[in-house]
Amino acid sequence: MAAIAVLASLRDGLVRWLRRNEPVAGGEILLHRRRIYILPTRFGLYYALMLAVMLLGAVNYANSMAFILTFLLTALGANALWQTHRNLLHLRVGCVGAAPVFAGEEAQFQLQLTNPTPRPRYALALAGRDGPPSLFALAAGARETVAVGVPAPQRGRLSAGRLRLFTRYPLGLFEAWSWLEFECTALVYPRAAASATLPAATPDDVRRGTGGRSGEEDFAGLRRYVTGDPLRRVAWKAAARSDTLLTKQFQGAQRADLWLSWNDLPNAGAEQRLSLLSRLVLDAENAGLRYGLRLPGAEYPPDLGEAQRLRCLQALALFRLPA
Repeated sequence: MAAIAVLASLRDGLVRWLRRNEPVAGGEILLHRRRIYILPTRFGLYYALMLAVMLLGAVNYANSMAFILTFLLTALGANALWQTHRNLLHLRVGCVGAAPVFAGEEAQFQLQLTNPTPRPRYALALAGRDGPPSLFALAAGARETVAVGVPAPQRGRLSAGRLRLFTRYPLGLFEAWSWLEFECTALVYPRAAASATLPAATPDDVRRGTGGRSGEEDFAGLRRYVTGDPLRRVAWKAAARSDTLLTKQFQGAQRADLWLSWNDLPNAGAEQRLSLLSRLVLDAENAGLRYGLRLPGAEYPPDLGEAQRLRCLQALALFRLPA
């Protein structure tokens, strides 16, 4: 175990030394010669060993044909070394961004790769941390967007971290690679709890609808049934035709603005409360209810729609308890 730890420390030190002049990029990265590293693969080492044995045999038997074959294969390996390095040279890479995800999911960072040269690039691979590589090719003068998955174990801002662009083209004898790191983050929402009960509206939360006559004579439509809705408003005929309970809505009827409040939740840890609030936001949005969010030190007024959902989930993702 101690030897493994020493080797890991030496490897990390070597990586830091190689990357000492490579700051985190705020924009596009150009892969020039100083950013590209190349080493033989396992098959490349076997190939070099085979060439050494062939050379010893040619010297031992003074066989000119063995010399010719050995030098020919050596030239082939040298050309493969040049072609592998050339397959990455002068590529341009930029980070487009990543869509928000929930904790426990995988953020898909979108990277844009541009090949400004008149020659195509084959067998390219882009890998993030702890994930399988994405394989692709670039035609001459082409621009492609490639997704790289990065695990999102906890809420907050997730950095893409160090990405690795590499190739073993054309023969697999050498691997050329470059490390990429961008000022590119994804928003990670708290993991939504499995279930939570929407709170009931309080008298202060009730508002009266506008327009039309008051009372229940102006039918306004149907919405999904929510626990607590009066049974007399359930559209039983519509429910008989489908598996979903629907509630009748009337213009002029009272509608409740729900407040999803930190203080109304059970006495639990901060992350558990955020998980419950995340579930309540999703449930309220799916039910078509207007809802607001109250957190320690912040309040988001009631509203409904995609913008409200994103606003509340972002507030939960970046929430910090006041000191």
